[in-house]
Amino acid sequence: MLLISCNSEPKMDDSGLKAASWEEISAKAKGTAVNMMMWQGSPVINNYMNNYVVPQLKEKYNIDLKISGGQGPEIVQLAMGEKEAGITSGQVDIVWINGETSFQLRKIDGLWGPFIEQLPNIKYIDLDDRYINTDFQQPIAGMECPWSIGQAAMVYDSAKVANPPRNLNELETYVKKYPGTFTIGNDFSGMTQLKSFLAELGGSPNNLNGDFSEEKYNRLSKQLWEYLNRNKKYFWKEGETFPKEQTKMSQLFANGELYLNFGFSEGGIEEKVVSGLYPETARSYPWENGTIKNTNYMGILQNAPQKAGAMQVIDFLISPAAQFEKSHANGMDSNTILEIDSLPKEWAEKFTNAPHRKYGLEMEDLKEYAIEEPAPEYMIRLYEDFRTQVIEK
Repeated sequence: MLLISCNSEPKMDDSGLKAASWEEISAKAKGTAVNMMMWQGSPVINNYMNNYVVPQLKEKYNIDLKISGGQGPEIVQLAMGEKEAGITSGQVDIVWINGETSFQLRKIDGLWGPFIEQLPNIKYIDLDDRYINTDFQQPIAGMECPWSIGQAAMVYDSAKVANPPRNLNELETYVKKYPGTFTIGNDFSGMTQLKSFLAELGGSPNNLNGDFSEEKYNRLSKQLWEYLNRNKKYFWKEGETFPKEQTKMSQLFANGELYLNFGFSEGGIEEKVVSGLYPETARSYPWENGTIKNTNYMGILQNAPQKAGAMQVIDFLISPAAQFEKSHANGMDSNTILEIDSLPKEWAEKFTNAPHRKYGLEMEDLKEYAIEEPAPEYMIRLYEDFRTQVIEK
């Protein structure tokens, strides 16, 4: 009788969740432990997640959010390994993704959904915006929830360089005048910069839009590798090695070895200047042909054991309160994904009246320089070919 009583309450399976009301989902989420895997290379992001998001989730929803480190390759390897092993209740619920990672996860049916239309706070996000509803030329199709949006920008030390280069021709002149003060990161940021260079070699900001083109990639990448190889002797360490982490690039800029850098969220310099890592003479600026503008997302893995809890966490992450806390210029300094005009008046006023950046550009300043993220195959190929065609040459 006891066993019958304990098992008499109907359980909501995954298909049931997709049809459930938010009240039912929220009730099922209460008291769960949710595991999230994300890049942990930024102190300000870690501080925001550990000291704001985690305690808020516990207080508001009695959810214990556990965060583990891991990005693209680690996430895909985990999902693939568990799938091959037939594990139906995995280690991770939420993953922070975009681009080639979401592309690879979809290829192995690693993401669960669609789910974002059920989130109450999704109403504040403009899902008609192409920079939001399209991830590396792929419709998000309700499988990825937008979390942050930003545009990459060039960064320079205005005390050392009066007129920073704004195109590839000027960069070639620059590296000969200031040898050793520029390089390309052998990481996500560096490959993003190379995509901007590919678009410039193609002749326009929208040159890489659409499906991946083998012919176009081969033609433009050949020009890119020739350009880099003839100039890399003027790069940092004479082009014999390339930094593998954005944090290393930031350190090199901070200690004065690099005069130029490249960063997301309009250069990503505000917090670094405020904290004293970067000099107050650091500035971000636009690249003439444009730079990549993109959104990053939260996804739920197909075998996530706490899908209801994951949905509750993600809905909180896109709430006005959490997005406002994340947007502080002297904090995480992340552009909100929310459409300000759609917010309740009190929140719209808070966002509108919040202090602006003092050193870095605002996303609005780069509007005319925005490049859509190309298809994921461009990034995947650049990683491999940069290694074989430049690093190992």
